[in-house]
Amino acid sequence: MRAAVQHRYGPPSVLHVAEIERPLPGRGDVLVKVAAASVHPGDYFVMTGKPYVLRLVFGLRRPRHGIPGRDLAGVVAAVGRDVTGVRLGEKVFGWSSAGTLAEYACVPADHLVPVPPSLSVLEAAAVPTSALTALQALRDVASVRPAQTVLVTGASGGVGSFAVQIAKAFGAEVTGVCSTRNVHLVRSLGADHVIDYTRTDFTGTEKRYDVILDNVEAQPLAAVRRALTPTGTLIPNSGHGGRWLGPLGRIVKARVLSGFTRQRLRPFTSVEKYQDLLTLADLLATGQVTPVIDRSYPLDEAADALRYVGAGHTRGKVVVTL
Repeated sequence: MRAAVQHRYGPPSVLHVAEIERPLPGRGDVLVKVAAASVHPGDYFVMTGKPYVLRLVFGLRRPRHGIPGRDLAGVVAAVGRDVTGVRLGEKVFGWSSAGTLAEYACVPADHLVPVPPSLSVLEAAAVPTSALTALQALRDVASVRPAQTVLVTGASGGVGSFAVQIAKAFGAEVTGVCSTRNVHLVRSLGADHVIDYTRTDFTGTEKRYDVILDNVEAQPLAAVRRALTPTGTLIPNSGHGGRWLGPLGRIVKARVLSGFTRQRLRPFTSVEKYQDLLTLADLLATGQVTPVIDRSYPLDEAADALRYVGAGHTRGKVVVTL
């Protein structure tokens, strides 16, 4: 099969498409013929091996898994002998830690759910990691309730575009922060208010929010806290930072400060959960959440897809088709 592979850390140029052996499903696995796989900033960081702290998890000298990508959608091609409830030929979407920028991927059965009939496989591939992050941040960390005020920075990006819609589905009053060119997009996602950050600094207004999901972290923590209510929740959610520790310094600072204020400063890491993927499938099926696709690239241009994601400022998700 054809796959995008890398044998060392580095810029997108380390990726090349090669013929490799097709994987065989284990007893609890599903072999998926991949139709589309989305990429996000986390894939870019793992590809480059920066911040260096990532290498403790993904391989010290070279990537442990030579195929990038975690999210996918496609058709069930084979199942392991212990797998039940999954049909050959069924359209599914989910995630795999073994890499998804390949024609086939072996995926544990509990990492996949059926694609809702209203969704294309291209749209479904855009969902897992970014939408799970938005769902868990708003529901599990912030406990968003109806009529609360929620501000989302990076509202036109991968996580942000899902967060605006999910917060609205929870009944919140949502404000999205984005650039001028994305104001219309964020408003179309259901945001009640849109702030163009090139014209207005949300930390300098008198408005206070119950929840801030900060996907950009362009302002100091002290400034963002001024935009919170006295008992509000701030969720820092950016992978950027120094070349060695990335966002860890800011995360530690937020944890320490949280012990000295009634405000809740809650950095978190999303966890891939089957039940949460089912929840997202329901939100997608009912039209409460719709993926935003910025661009799609063929597999041969996977390096360009990751280069585009690494440059920042994507509108929604970037998808690689196979």
